[in-house]
Amino acid sequence: MPNMIRQSVIFWRAVASIAWSVLLLPPTTALYVVLSRFSLFHPLQWLTECLTVLTSASAIFSFILLCGVVLLVGFFNLEYYSVVPSIACSKIALLGHVLHPRQFFHSLVHCIMGVVVAWCCAVTIGGRYQALGYPCMKDESGPQMCLNENHLVLLLAGAFVGYSHSLLGLVHNMNYISFHTVQQYKYLCFKGTLPLVMRASAVQALYSLRNFLALYFFMGYVPRAWVCRTLDLQVDSSVYSLDCVSGLLDLSLLYQLWISASFLLFTWYITVLLFRIFVTEAYSFPVQPTFQEDAHQCLPEVITGKQPTILKFLALQDLARLSNHCPSRRQEVFSLSQPGGHPLTWTAVNRECLSLLSDLTERLVSHHDNVASNGRTKLQSIGSDKKTSSESSGRYSIFCHSRPFSADLESRGLPGPPHVLRTSWPLSPGYSSIQSPHIMRRGPKLWSASPGGGWGCGPWPICFMMSDWVLFSLQLPEASSQALFADSQAHIWALEGLSHLVAASYSEDQYGVVQTTLPSILSAMLMLQEAVDRHFKLPHASSKPGRSSFSMGDSSYKTLRFALRATLKTSIYRITATFGEHLNAVQMSSEHRKRLQNFLEYKE
Repeated sequence: MPNMIRQSVIFWRAVASIAWSVLLLPPTTALYVVLSRFSLFHPLQWLTECLTVLTSASAIFSFILLCGVVLLVGFFNLEYYSVVPSIACSKIALLGHVLHPRQFFHSLVHCIMGVVVAWCCAVTIGGRYQALGYPCMKDESGPQMCLNENHLVLLLAGAFVGYSHSLLGLVHNMNYISFHTVQQYKYLCFKGTLPLVMRASAVQALYSLRNFLALYFFMGYVPRAWVCRTLDLQVDSSVYSLDCVSGLLDLSLLYQLWISASFLLFTWYITVLLFRIFVTEAYSFPVQPTFQEDAHQCLPEVITGKQPTILKFLALQDLARLSNHCPSRRQEVFSLSQPGGHPLTWTAVNRECLSLLSDLTERLVSHHDNVASNGRTKLQSIGSDKKTSSESSGRYSIFCHSRPFSADLESRGLPGPPHVLRTSWPLSPGYSSIQSPHIMRRGPKLWSASPGGGWGCGPWPICFMMSDWVLFSLQLPEASSQALFADSQAHIWALEGLSHLVAASYSEDQYGVVQTTLPSILSAMLMLQEAVDRHFKLPHASSKPGRSSFSMGDSSYKTLRFALRATLKTSIYRITATFGEHLNAVQMSSEHRKRLQNFLEYKE
């Protein structure tokens, strides 16, 4: 059943985005032809040549190849997307991402696609870029085939730009999909983002070409010699080589390389942009089924069931929307089941939202206790059978990511990273830094005093391996903080949904189904706020992240912790402003009572 929902919601959205990418390819290709053959002093000849090229058989064949490349890029977008970013907390973790077989395959395919696009560009440009070889007279033995280095450089540049696109996509989380706070029509969203995509393509092409030309200057003889030996081509001594300063300062060659790289990146960025726009479009799930066989498609079932993460995010987004803007759908949440008279819908929604808040609280408490007790992040022992609270919402490891390279790979049936490299965060050792009776005490420390005296290594017998590994994987504090809140968009929607439903229940809940759970809701929110406040007192946790220089990468996940803190405070104020002094009758601990009183008096 979950696969059916995923296919109906996600798959067809991805197909629609790819279809639009293909439809936008003809005008993009025409624009590239016009720019690649630009001639300021011969405008009539320039336009005539452009029309001739666009109607030629080679251009049609190249366009078919470009359509195939766009389809393949769209397929990779569908397979590699994630709504939870992959955050590397150390350089060794980032290296592990880059060397992972799945990422290696991604980079290899993008290299090949870059060569294909570059070949199409070379055929379109024509002239001295047309073919890899040309007839030449090297000696008295007769005509031979010589290497056309201009064509070779164009192909190698395409491969380099393709690899750079894959690598930068990993480093800057280009496959991360964020949900905008304000929903726009798809056309308006695309129109507003198109100038950004054009500028990003042109600028990134310049950076990639700078790196490629520097590499070709020092290593250009290697691919040139290999191609000549493999294809039995000769080097024309009458033509200067391009792996020298004079050769690389050819303005015409530099212009064609830049235009071709910009065209390649623009077509791929457009595909990524359209995929983001279509997949993150709001979706309305039915609150209650019309027929029993459709129950698995209803909002409570999608939120609580074992669904792909993207579906859970869409369901929580829909919950936040209906709780604030749809009174008729709110009544369905507050309604009782027939027969039986049980608030099944509200119970399911409330239980899942409280579970999300509890998981985040446990994760923050564990992290704070680790920092407070050892001053550094510790690794859980191999072979532990207990799952931590962080594992319930995704693996939070030395890689500090929660989906694409471990849990997400396993859910798709693909091999994950080595076991040592995906060790999860341990539960908090020793005491709990949050003095709340509702927080459970944790298990034994990883680094603890052994019974025989001295310091042990927990369940690991080879302590020196642990010490070496910790030294290699030193955590970056700000990245660790970002990773803790990597999936907090779900918690933000859970807070908004719960608080709006609780506030609306004051006048709309005819049966009082919400008021019976009000103590647990307030306690969960207050415990989370206490954990968040303590986390923001840690070094680097409250520092604002710098702006990313890679404009196509989505860095909104870096500020999720600030958004969650603001949403949490707003949610509690929304409830206290609605119920006022009536909340004094709600049963809760004295500590929570004191904190709640601060909200009632607007002192928080």
